[in-house]
Amino acid sequence: MDGFGLQLPTIQNWSCHSCSECCTRHVVEITEEERQRIVDQGWSDDDDFTEGTPVTVRDLGPFWNRRWRLGQKPNGACVFLDGQGLCRIHAKFGEPTKPLACRVYPYAFHPQGRQVTVSLRYSCPSVVENKGRPVAQQESELKEMAAEVVPKGVTQAPSPGLRRTGDLEWLPFRQFVNSLEALMTPPDVPVATKLVTAVRFIDMVAESRVDRLSNQQLSDFVEIICEASRSELEAAGESGEGQIQPLSAAGRLLFRMLAAQYARNDSLSNWKTGLMGRFRLLRVGTRFALGRGRIPPLQDIDQPVTFDRLEKPFGGLTPQAEEMFTRYFRVKIRGLQFCGRAFFGFGLIEGFRSLALVFPSMLWLARFMVAADGRQRLETADVAKAIELADHYHGYTPQFNRHQYRWQVAMLARGGDISRAIGWYSR
Repeated sequence: MDGFGLQLPTIQNWSCHSCSECCTRHVVEITEEERQRIVDQGWSDDDDFTEGTPVTVRDLGPFWNRRWRLGQKPNGACVFLDGQGLCRIHAKFGEPTKPLACRVYPYAFHPQGRQVTVSLRYSCPSVVENKGRPVAQQESELKEMAAEVVPKGVTQAPSPGLRRTGDLEWLPFRQFVNSLEALMTPPDVPVATKLVTAVRFIDMVAESRVDRLSNQQLSDFVEIICEASRSELEAAGESGEGQIQPLSAAGRLLFRMLAAQYARNDSLSNWKTGLMGRFRLLRVGTRFALGRGRIPPLQDIDQPVTFDRLEKPFGGLTPQAEEMFTRYFRVKIRGLQFCGRAFFGFGLIEGFRSLALVFPSMLWLARFMVAADGRQRLETADVAKAIELADHYHGYTPQFNRHQYRWQVAMLARGGDISRAIGWYSR
């Protein structure tokens, strides 16, 4: 295992509860070897359970470099998912014979110098609800998994850096990461307040030049700006300047386009729709850009909800939802699931701004579901579902690896609209 240790998210629990959400939402890419193993196991496109769906399909990637995936039925379900929500491969041949992507989920492994951090994907409902065994008790299983997942030479990988890969060594880089997690930790502070403080911390980092500081000077600098970000927010609250403000006109437009990315439904049945599918996406994008009238159907919800309705207060967050969000951000930060290899090579500054924007995007989606159901207030279950749906995309859809997305994040940061969005949609 290349001599690395694992850093586990000790605040997180997880066990599989066979909800089959991962088997109905995700496209599972497989290697040539995994496909051959499926063939050798005796599975065939002619098996009755396939209902005409091929067990493996080679249609991922450009035409000159096609890759294999497991077959999916029209509703998005994996061809191997049975009527009880269980995997046929697992049931017949055992868990180790499943494709690696299926066995690893919802875990994610990211390099951090001589260690590999373990994070989790919150697209799994059991992760969101913190159900199951403590991850800290699963170290032996995770080490075996890491031996298959983590590439050789990972301890030599450079840090994500502040602005670009490798512009800061791992030791000082971890000081910034540790400070971000510390800002998200206090249990008696609303998550929106903690997140705005962390965004201000990142803004201070972005405004600074740290390349000429010694390790001790850098340590002092991080401590100073961490405390300064807290003090600024407290002073703004006392003076009344910290009152919740709406986004700027440009910020509203940029945020709506971003929220649309997290609220979309990109199941196989939707992205295999050819010209008509692209036309539908263009029409939805136009409606979001205008931001007037009725919101287009999202996540299979086709109830009349207007854009204006989602700008009203929805009663704030329940204590349980506060806990979910606090755990979400601490696990993502500690697990480095927002920058570097885990997020298209983003540096810490750009990556954390992207992560912070997930919060109002999730709340926008939760508000849409509440309004579509004819209700007035956010409940814990609404927030849990929104976290699950939005985290399915964060760091995994190619949309977030495009210049347009990076430009959106930069413009929202420049106009101060990231913090405004956090406060506005947490009302």
